[in-house]
Amino acid sequence: MRRVRWSHRNHPKAIAERQAVLRQLPTWQLQDERILEWSLPPEHLERFMESLTGQMMLPVAVVGPLDVEFGRYGRDESFNLTEISRNREQLYVPIAHTEGGLSVSMQRGMNVLAASGGVKTYLLDDRMTRDSAFVFTKAGDAVTCSRWVQAHCDELRRWINDPEHPAKIKKPGQNIAEVSRYAILLTIETRVVGSVCHVLYQFDTSDACGPNMITRNAYALNREIVAKMESDLDVVPIHIFLEANLGGDKKPSHEYFNGGHGRTVLAEATISREVLQHQLNMTPDALRDLEWVGIHGSIASGMQSFGFTPASAIAAMFVVTGQDLGMVGTSSMAHGTVQVVPEGVSFSLQLGGLEVGTVGGGSQLPHAQSYLRLLGCLEPGGAQKLAQIIAGAALALEISASASMASRGSENFFRAHFERGGLRS
Repeated sequence: MRRVRWSHRNHPKAIAERQAVLRQLPTWQLQDERILEWSLPPEHLERFMESLTGQMMLPVAVVGPLDVEFGRYGRDESFNLTEISRNREQLYVPIAHTEGGLSVSMQRGMNVLAASGGVKTYLLDDRMTRDSAFVFTKAGDAVTCSRWVQAHCDELRRWINDPEHPAKIKKPGQNIAEVSRYAILLTIETRVVGSVCHVLYQFDTSDACGPNMITRNAYALNREIVAKMESDLDVVPIHIFLEANLGGDKKPSHEYFNGGHGRTVLAEATISREVLQHQLNMTPDALRDLEWVGIHGSIASGMQSFGFTPASAIAAMFVVTGQDLGMVGTSSMAHGTVQVVPEGVSFSLQLGGLEVGTVGGGSQLPHAQSYLRLLGCLEPGGAQKLAQIIAGAALALEISASASMASRGSENFFRAHFERGGLRS
């Protein structure tokens, strides 16, 4: 095959050239033209990626209503998360997927929740972290760096959060400023590993997911730390890495299983014995038996999370609301519980680090905007609301899927996959 210079640019000529190369491939068929047809003009899509060439269609189901009581949150003067109010809504939830049985199972869970007073959700933590590594030749210098950063944490926070910071003003020719005014530094922690000082910046990113803005601000902080530390102590690192794997970015970890990176959300609901029996054909004892087996299975396999299938709900909602799909793994770290109570069964699901936003990135795609508007997530505080809706929808799926698996011989789970798992002619 003749070697082609592959441009990453998105002007019409470059797009046409990439499409022409695909049409010349020996595997290309006439019906494949559908991937090169546009449902939206390409100029509406070009800012979301490089090398734009075609598009993909995914079906979207809408299930509901999800009866959810959620909190609205702010921060006090010490940057602590505080609940301002609670609201209750009935929402229709869009999910994009190709998993047979997922929509009907989530719908069944939502019906059960509606018959039981709905689901309550709580935001337990909300921060995005970036872990920069300062590398020295001696462990002692790493310790010195750690102590210096901790001693100057308040000073660094005031410096980067100053609304008049000169780097928050766009320079001629720049699309954005070098430092974001929307990422607010909450605190800084340090960890010393050998001759490396890890500096963990923790930011509030408002309604953005925020990895781009915290990267810009962390870069500015790194430069400030090096300059000040050299002046004060005559200590200079031999390398600086902007992210060094203690930040939790796009990688599940025990460090952030219970929160500290992303939006930590808890969803809970109590299902009465009557609803369990009539709508799920299930008993509290059968669900408790399933949890007991699942806990020991997860321990034996070294599984980090304990949940039935939260990733299915999270991925489906990530796609439809334009989230970064690379963050599904981290966002799916889950801890589900089942507790037999006098009324019936109390379910809970905690998601340690939902990385979601309602401004910036793929959330600005036209269809994502429509679905976010459907959920009421385009107003201020929309990202926190979206995180709680995702947790509520995931709990609905957990309840339904768990009941199917807990049926005698898991017959209901088998039948759901046999009858609905993929295309059935």
